[in-house]
Amino acid sequence: MDLALKDKTAVILGGTRGIGRSIAETLAGEGANTAICARNADQVEETLEALSRKGVKAIGRSVDIKDGAALTSWISDVAAELDGIDILVSNAGAMAQGNDAESWRQNFELDVLGAVNAFSAAEPHLLKAAEARGDAAFVIISSISAAQADNAGSYGPIKASLIHMAKGLARQHAAAGLRVNVVSPGMVYFEGGIWNRVETHMPDFFETAKARNPTGRMATPQEIANAAVFLASPVSSYTTGANLIVDGAVSNRVNF
Repeated sequence: MDLALKDKTAVILGGTRGIGRSIAETLAGEGANTAICARNADQVEETLEALSRKGVKAIGRSVDIKDGAALTSWISDVAAELDGIDILVSNAGAMAQGNDAESWRQNFELDVLGAVNAFSAAEPHLLKAAEARGDAAFVIISSISAAQADNAGSYGPIKASLIHMAKGLARQHAAAGLRVNVVSPGMVYFEGGIWNRVETHMPDFFETAKARNPTGRMATPQEIANAAVFLASPVSSYTTGANLIVDGAVSNRVNF
């Protein structure tokens, strides 16, 4: 299937590892010019080399997403250098699991304010792209944890707030052709990721967690990226305000 992404411009927050890296590579593989940011400058450069080999324009910068001014400035620079923005993907997350004030602060500043500030900076460019080409997209990576609570914690409620925000933005911008959707993954395994660390340091807990999923395994970053890139593409032009759960049926909620 042709996703009609060739020559579009995509911006990915947290695009050097895991889900974000897979999203960036998939978009580039579909012919989209790609801009990424992350904190680690070496990882940014290595990722840009890989993206450039796909024959697209690839630019990036080491950016602290919690620094609103730096993030806004970078997105403006991307729009200028790549002549606009068609797609924005907010993937970066603090992954703090506690219920203490510091965990709440970390998750809020990175996950929520990062998405808010990025969209605020990209919004005029996305609207311009939607007007010119009929479609633009903002995709947020949330989590199935938004709908589950085994104990008190900051991670799930923060992710839930992103879904609520996305629905409001979707309704607000639907008439203009700017779509806003969410992908909510379940457990995702990749080298260096949180579940890889759990496997190393808490192998019994890792096996128990994996066994909870009816598929008997965890997702790959590519499986989440496939969903995100589809929602970002004009192929899904009538899909907005959706929360696509990609969790291997580990949750038992019914979405309707």
